Amino acid sequence: MKTNTSADSSSFDPKQNYEKTKKEIGYVTRKKAKKADYQRIGFKSGLEVHQQLNTKEKLFCRCPAGIYHKDDEYDAEIIRHMRPTLSELGEYDGTALMEFKTKKEIIYRINNETACTYEIDDTPPFKINKEALEKALEISLLCKLNIVGEVHITRKQYLDGSIPTGFQRTAILGVEGEIPLKNKKVRLIQLSIEEDSCREISDIRHTRIYKTDRLGMPLIETVTYPDMFTPDELKEAAEYIRFLNRSTGKVRTGSGAGREDVNVSCKGGTRVEVKGVSYNKLIPELSHNEAFRQWALLNVRKKLTDKIKDPSKWKIQHQEIDYRDYDLKYEPITNGLIDKYRIIAVNLPGFKSILSHFTQPGKIFADEISDRLKVIACLEEPNMVHSEELEPKVIPENFDKLKSLFNADREDAQIIFWAPDEDISTALETIEERCLMAFEGVPNETRKSFTDGTTIFERVLPGADRMYPDTDSAPIPLATDYIENLRKKLPTEVVDRYNQMKKWDIPEDTYNYILRNNLYPLIEKIIKDLKIDPKFIGTFIGHKLKFVEGHYKSTNTFEYSKIYDLFKFLIDKKLEIQLSKKMLPIVYQYPKMDFESILTSIHFKPLPKEEILSKIPFLKEKFKEIKQSKNDNAAVHWIMGELQKTAVGNIAPEKLAKAIEQN
Repeated sequence: MKTNTSADSSSFDPKQNYEKTKKEIGYVTRKKAKKADYQRIGFKSGLEVHQQLNTKEKLFCRCPAGIYHKDDEYDAEIIRHMRPTLSELGEYDGTALMEFKTKKEIIYRINNETACTYEIDDTPPFKINKEALEKALEISLLCKLNIVGEVHITRKQYLDGSIPTGFQRTAILGVEGEIPLKNKKVRLIQLSIEEDSCREISDIRHTRIYKTDRLGMPLIETVTYPDMFTPDELKEAAEYIRFLNRSTGKVRTGSGAGREDVNVSCKGGTRVEVKGVSYNKLIPELSHNEAFRQWALLNVRKKLTDKIKDPSKWKIQHQEIDYRDYDLKYEPITNGLIDKYRIIAVNLPGFKSILSHFTQPGKIFADEISDRLKVIACLEEPNMVHSEELEPKVIPENFDKLKSLFNADREDAQIIFWAPDEDISTALETIEERCLMAFEGVPNETRKSFTDGTTIFERVLPGADRMYPDTDSAPIPLATDYIENLRKKLPTEVVDRYNQMKKWDIPEDTYNYILRNNLYPLIEKIIKDLKIDPKFIGTFIGHKLKFVEGHYKSTNTFEYSKIYDLFKFLIDKKLEIQLSKKMLPIVYQYPKMDFESILTSIHFKPLPKEEILSKIPFLKEKFKEIKQSKNDNAAVHWIMGELQKTAVGNIAPEKLAKAIEQN
């Protein structure tokens, strides 16, 4: 029996449905989640960690690496349209087909300083950069990977336009390694060396713009097995790989130099890749929400298969509608009419309560459709409205009219979208395709991450069909002697650095900062050469330097080696190292200022210890007069406070305290 009365739509509350479905799947926030919650949904995750190598030149040409230009600094533009090609097995990669469907025009902005004919695919590759290969092999050895006997360069298709050739040159260097975490070991699948992609400037409708300055820079990719079963383990593994890479001193640091792709699945779900996570602190929230998004999609599948017994016969219905027949006073729709967009109504049989089903915090299943319309049909968001909006954008009576138009069942849902003629068929195909995927559960895809912990659809997950040999590059044999010589030059392992800092009694809350910035070798050098207390120097760097770095701005590039120079200066001048705390903010802000000038700027005056100590008896008597206290400790603290300005740098605090007690 069919019905299309207003009472049917008014009795359904999308907000209540959102909260109800959130409870159905047992969603908990990241802060409240326990290990048992992740076990319940079968959380499983792995990593692909990308890290730029610090080399002078790019990987397969001789252009300089690491030079970035402003968006408006370019000498030429090249326009390309990407088309898929058959793999060696005579098959097309799903990602390539999806990108072809978008009909994108790709524009490359080229600066002559950082690009050559190789970048635009007019010249075959040069021989692989030996400096980059050696650095990548050293990191492979640190990962305890089995090094390949011969390096074979392959091509990996990329039809999103991020590489002008349509493929990325990449080579596996090591397989089957491991890294240690606090409570387990994580297996590594492989480490590869590859060329970095272009920087995206904009992506609007059918035009995507890239800059080629980053293109071709040497990059390593470390891939783990899905051995992490909580978001915290996942972050710990990402941090360890980052620390390991940086411990060599041979990788680039800073924004964009290191990026993670986070692979997440849940019980009954599938591998979904969250792309380009630049900050490890975002990993727990992102992986948590992605696992529960998949768990929600499995609940959507159950609801749909309970209602619709034969999904193979399921189809959408659509009709063009005239805005004059509907109250569509929604600005994006009226703006679209100016550009002669057509308004299309779509009926989704049996999808009532599905569009407003919870997927991520603040997001519902309808967003899964809207995201794909943006990416595949190139319809900029907002690109649709529907019958289960949490915050209605058009009056609900419009959808009651649509029910009559389609002679819809009370269990149906409706969508309205607006698009130019050339994108309507792709949009309809995209809507139907995503709804049909809902009957299967979780689609294989890559997703773009946001800082709030949510994600959106980016593209179909690539398959193995996109990999094939690079016929322009000969195999590179790796002699055993060469690998063994590299092994001898390896730095201390991260786990050994961690254990040594524990022995030195350096506070644990400094470890992340020290390892992240590869400051362990500096601490080790200061301890060895200058004989400074390990706990003091570790705390100084992990607390004081971190604070200064976060609160002051340097006028020039500040090099961490300046810390060594600072302590050597104090020791050579026979000044107390506590003075370093007062000097550091100035040293950081003005790295080129000499230390003597810095002492002048902080009004430091060298005084003999005897002169400072001679004031103690007088201050003791004064304390008795003002404080009326017999507490020895109170007296010591007060006197130290009175002498602080003159004592800092001239006498160590512990020696001053002892002298006060003995006087």
